[in-house]
Amino acid sequence: MPRWTDILKANSTLIMGVLNVTPDSFSDGGRFLGIDAAIEHATQMARDGAGIIDVGGQSTRPGAKPLSVGEELGRVKPVVERLVRKIDVPISIDTFQPEVADECLQAGAAIINDVCGLRDPRMIAVAARHQAPVVLMHMLGTPMTMQKEINYQDVVEDLKTFFGQRTRAAAAGGLREIMIDPGIGFGKTADHNLQLLGRLAEFKELGYPVLVGASRKSFIGKITGLPVEERLEGTIAATVAAALNGADAVRVHDVAECKRALLITDAIKRRRS
Repeated sequence: MPRWTDILKANSTLIMGVLNVTPDSFSDGGRFLGIDAAIEHATQMARDGAGIIDVGGQSTRPGAKPLSVGEELGRVKPVVERLVRKIDVPISIDTFQPEVADECLQAGAAIINDVCGLRDPRMIAVAARHQAPVVLMHMLGTPMTMQKEINYQDVVEDLKTFFGQRTRAAAAGGLREIMIDPGIGFGKTADHNLQLLGRLAEFKELGYPVLVGASRKSFIGKITGLPVEERLEGTIAATVAAALNGADAVRVHDVAECKRALLITDAIKRRRS
């Protein structure tokens, strides 16, 4: 399995391209549910500059109900199996179900992206057995509940405490290749999301690379008044802000457009370092 140091490039923000093979994701549900459409889209994202393709079969929009292991595997495993033969970039599996992660890693995926922050100890065991890099994300509760009772003393400090606890548990379980994700939109208000983007540098104190996924999120719609299909400019702005404030990687739907913006952003970062 690769290491994060193998995947991340110095002075360049890594792009994780979103591949939702779901009928109900908040921004592109149903567009890439068919295997051929999913493979074509992933291949294009790799051409456009994605350094990882993140395959997910379970919607995590607010209020989403979990799938069974069989249902989720039926969506993602055939895509993973074909993608690893089609493209050279690593495939991550976006799941919080250990059985799904295990089978997809066996099928050729290289990374686990867990929106539940490895809270299930079986997920840590799966990652350790495969020696897979992981993305450990913060979410308040579950997709069903995350936007119902949002309360933080200080959103950044509270998340730093969470990441300290979860990374220690991951390390105790044998994991070394860990990336953290503050979970923009997952149990946060628009103001919390803005605070997280503005204070990303504080997460670097924890010693782990940072991933940010702000693409097309509802806080962009709240600020701009635009529906999800018209949030490209807001996504680019949030992505650039994340990169300037310390993100090592960004998770986006619009790879080509964000890549172009990040070429300039990374050039600015190189000049000031």
